[in-house]
Amino acid sequence: MEVNDKASVPNPPSGKILVNIKASGVNPIDWKIREGYMQQMAPLQFPSTLGMDFSGIIKQVGENIPSDFKQDDEVYGQASVLRGGSGAFAESALVDHDAIAHKPKTLNHIEAAALPLVGVSAWQALVENIGLSKGNKILIHGGAGGIGSIAIQLAKHLGGYVATTVSTNDKQFVQELGADQVIDYKAENFEDIIRDYDAVFDTVAGDTYKRSFKVLKKGSGIIVSMLEQPNSDLMNQYGVKAVFLFSQVNRERLTKLAEWVDQNNIKVNVDKTFALDEAAKALDYQKDVHPRGKVVLTV
Repeated sequence: MEVNDKASVPNPPSGKILVNIKASGVNPIDWKIREGYMQQMAPLQFPSTLGMDFSGIIKQVGENIPSDFKQDDEVYGQASVLRGGSGAFAESALVDHDAIAHKPKTLNHIEAAALPLVGVSAWQALVENIGLSKGNKILIHGGAGGIGSIAIQLAKHLGGYVATTVSTNDKQFVQELGADQVIDYKAENFEDIIRDYDAVFDTVAGDTYKRSFKVLKKGSGIIVSMLEQPNSDLMNQYGVKAVFLFSQVNRERLTKLAEWVDQNNIKVNVDKTFALDEAAKALDYQKDVHPRGKVVLTV
């Protein structure tokens, strides 16, 4: 993986926007693509520019672009090659106009670049799939991670009672985000502590996913997983609904997310930043350390 400092800057074709990137968010899928895990789902032509999430400034708009996107606007979203972009780990990128929105005003570019995938994932899970409302109880696995840390704040905003699983040294962090009950997954079994929950949001998978069915309300409970396909045996056994969430970052969701962030003073926790030419190090850090919140490249 290397940085090409001789790449030319293209003019945006119809439906595309050229953005000067200020910061790029690093997601687990980025190192998985680098290591070849996603070949079936995400076939790439090499050389290919990695990176999905970004925050930046519009440099030039192509034809057939919505009129509210103008030169010098601050925007955030995705420039993934898989979404018709040219890759976010770059100084500038072509992006599809439906994959971006105006940046939240209360966030700087580094914070905004950390938000698109994790924020939209939390939004889709809690608002669209679960329909979480006041008084509902939800268990959020991996509450200190990128998705979990946003999901806790969103669940509290929606009026939910939030339990979350984290490691010992992340307990205070998730309490400050608003978690009502914090379970140390290394020392405690969550299924022995809580029961009759309305929802589980799973960002961990594996054995944690399977055990989660035990804590849900029979007949009405729902588990949404970022990583596991619905297990029909467990659904039938416990009488609950299971959903696999495929995050779809689009303009409409990004706009709603930005409004919510600006109105509610949401904290986007950036664990560590790297320079663009340290992208390989940033991917290793994302893979080998469990970051508290997000890893971001500054451009």
